[in-house]
Amino acid sequence: MSFSPDGTRIASGSDDQTIRFWDAATGEELRTLKGHTSGVWSVCFSPDGTRIASVGRDKTIKLWDASTGEQLHTLKGHTGDVNSVSFSPDGTRIASSGSRDQTIKLWDASTGEELHTLKGHTDNVRSVSFSPDGTRIASGSEDQTIRLWDASTGEELHTLKGHTSLGRLSHSRSVRSVNFSPDGTRIASGILGNTIKLWDVSTGEELPHPQGTY
Repeated sequence: MSFSPDGTRIASGSDDQTIRFWDAATGEELRTLKGHTSGVWSVCFSPDGTRIASVGRDKTIKLWDASTGEQLHTLKGHTGDVNSVSFSPDGTRIASSGSRDQTIKLWDASTGEELHTLKGHTDNVRSVSFSPDGTRIASGSEDQTIRLWDASTGEELHTLKGHTSLGRLSHSRSVRSVNFSPDGTRIASGILGNTIKLWDVSTGEELPHPQGTY
């Protein structure tokens, strides 16, 4: 689910293979976008609110005109479900994370051209996020790590380790969410269960806090 930058609309994806637009004030359904051939896992508005990116089980990223609902591009390259999608702050690039192929891909948001494939994770990649200045990408995976990447070159900068699984529940080790702080100096990461960790972006070190683990 994603709010439009002006806060007037909400976009949601569903197992019914659709993206739906909603009026954020009234809850009225405004539009239904159809084109995916399987469940839609993640949607994201572009920073200027003119486009929507959506991803899902059909291994594609689709770009849509947020005003007309027209499908603009279908980006193909992942060989597994695509779990997460993020626009760069200037709207020129898209980052997507695939599950079974263990990669993050960078795309040109205007042409749909694949720019880089980021490899390093050793298990499903669940989440991806651009830094506020657009220079770095953070990704979270079921390999229990968060990785930081140079958004221009695709070079891996840091591997952040500290999350651990809960008992025998293998899925509990999955880093399901990563996000930068507004100033870009920290990353918050979370797994299934009750653990959130904070990290220093410049060093890759886990940051202590008074309450222990969130």
